[in-house]
Amino acid sequence: MNKIIILLCMVINIFANDLVNLYRLQGLSAVEQKLEESLKNKEYWNNYLKNKNVELGYYETKKYILLTQKKRSELALYKINDYQTTLVTKNNVIVGEKEGDKYLEGDKRTPEGVYDLTSKKTKLDQFYGPFALVTSYPNTFDKSLDKKGYGIWIHGMPLENDEREKYTRGCIALDNPELEKLEKNIDLENAILLTSEDEFQKAKKEEISLVLSSIYNWKDSWKRSDIDKYLKYYSPEFKKYDGSDFKKFSKYKKRIFGKKERKRIHFSNINISPYPNSLNKRMFKIIMDQIYKSPTVDFKGKKELFLEIVNNEVKILTED
Repeated sequence: MNKIIILLCMVINIFANDLVNLYRLQGLSAVEQKLEESLKNKEYWNNYLKNKNVELGYYETKKYILLTQKKRSELALYKINDYQTTLVTKNNVIVGEKEGDKYLEGDKRTPEGVYDLTSKKTKLDQFYGPFALVTSYPNTFDKSLDKKGYGIWIHGMPLENDEREKYTRGCIALDNPELEKLEKNIDLENAILLTSEDEFQKAKKEEISLVLSSIYNWKDSWKRSDIDKYLKYYSPEFKKYDGSDFKKFSKYKKRIFGKKERKRIHFSNINISPYPNSLNKRMFKIIMDQIYKSPTVDFKGKKELFLEIVNNEVKILTED
């Protein structure tokens, strides 16, 4: 064991000395470039994720995952601690009357995807139980597909009727004591809801490594205004929530990239969720903090990507 620790320290020292020498000879920008190259390397991420559990996703800030599998009529709550997930509780739930993904208002279907819990609603009709947790349906990807509807909640059972309802109109409902216990066990701001029709398809470390390395390669092409490389990360099916398609998007980006502006782009607090969907795509949702600075733009806020993996390549389907 001592030999392993000594060897590890030697490797760290050698790497640190390399960076010191690089800084001494070429300056801080060269060190930053060296580190950025590591982040673009899939092998770096494979090694980084070696002892981490990413079956339900990779989360740098999220602390709770609510996983609903509709055909099982089940909601499971997991807690994330140091990149390990622990099952906290599992409950029977009621979902929408109709099977399949939600596309239309009033279709009585529970949506499939990844959603935030945006708020807690109280003083509702007694039909919804003591309160409801509001989801972010429709999200950016839903809007790009022109999905309709709203008011998808996690709520309880009627307060004045002991008879359990058989279906909902699209929401997720569970017994009132379990709803109250669930709400006490989570922090809404740091919780995420995953909903799938069938068995949830767990993420593989190789997939998360590919996504992370691709994000940094995509960022590099963006920073360098390399329009050809940049656009290769976008799907021909790309569509924004306002209806803009890939052709319109690429035309706009070519005009912006043509200015060759110097940019500073920084990502942090990255969260990656496997994205259940009815399109038979291997999808992931990424939400992260972004700093973007150029002579004409100074932005600090959230960056959201919805992408799929096709032939071991990442293709962005929509973004915000």
